[in-house]
Amino acid sequence: MATAFGTVFMPEMAISWFDGSAWSTPEMVPSDSLQLHPGAHVLHYASTCFEGLKAFRHEDGSVKIFRIDRNVARLAQSSRLLSLPALDEAQVTAMIREGVKRFAADVPAPPGSMYIRPTHFGTEPAIGKAAAPSLTSCLYILLSPVGDYFAGGDRPLRLLVEDNGLRCAPHNGMIKSGGNYASALRPTLRAKAQYNVDQVLFCPNGDIQETGAANFLLIDGNEVITKGLDESFLHGITRDSILTLARDLGMKVSERDLTVEELLERAAKPGCEAALSGTAAVLAPVGTLIYHDQEYAVGDGGVGATTLKLRKALNDIQWGRAEDRHGWLTDV
Repeated sequence: MATAFGTVFMPEMAISWFDGSAWSTPEMVPSDSLQLHPGAHVLHYASTCFEGLKAFRHEDGSVKIFRIDRNVARLAQSSRLLSLPALDEAQVTAMIREGVKRFAADVPAPPGSMYIRPTHFGTEPAIGKAAAPSLTSCLYILLSPVGDYFAGGDRPLRLLVEDNGLRCAPHNGMIKSGGNYASALRPTLRAKAQYNVDQVLFCPNGDIQETGAANFLLIDGNEVITKGLDESFLHGITRDSILTLARDLGMKVSERDLTVEELLERAAKPGCEAALSGTAAVLAPVGTLIYHDQEYAVGDGGVGATTLKLRKALNDIQWGRAEDRHGWLTDV
């Protein structure tokens, strides 16, 4: 029986603690336990953020980490926006690289990879600080070897288009925090039970935003349309990579507001495609939209050729099969 994505971990993880004035020297510790005071700020006031990035094995045996600079910068930004202690970005980068280097032999060959999960959270034992930040914190780097996300087949996803609810508080949207995923869980589970969908596409006031765990892209002919960056949703690094490659291929990229009405109108056109972008799947095809109890096929409802082309273009760079023209890969 295949193991679920992200449930196997390397036996050790890199860790560092902030004591209120300085970060401790990073060390490798067993990854199956963590000692924490029951009054720790994170357990009561959700002062936590994380990242998701991957390391890839190339044909020559080398291991490369994809866009580590952008992920570390986003983790530092999330920490600032949550009022967590400031991260030392150089130290975080070194911890990730050293951890991956230590377990380089365990990085799977394509189509697998090593999923990397840096996590930062408040540790101060103070249950009276509901309106004040944690002065101490912890940073650790979990490593999880993962297989082919599409091992069960490339299946077009079904999305519920939700124009009433919100994925999370708008001012927290661009923070990669566990609380944002938790707030999307109940409407997602309800939608799965009622409509047999894979995700909910949150569209507050009719404005296309994102799903609970991925950015949304509409591909209409030679144009990729996706919401322009603001603080209401996560600024996906895979999203940015896909848009960059689309421009490289001569496609028009439109980062702008997209209404539900326009989405449904365009989706009905022959050849139209939609996809979700994220670290795990890279680019997953969307075949069906459900809005006000009615189903709408995106294009022919199948897996789109442009979606596959863009995903392959990114995978080829990650796996060393195409030139890394943008400097996205880092040696361990």
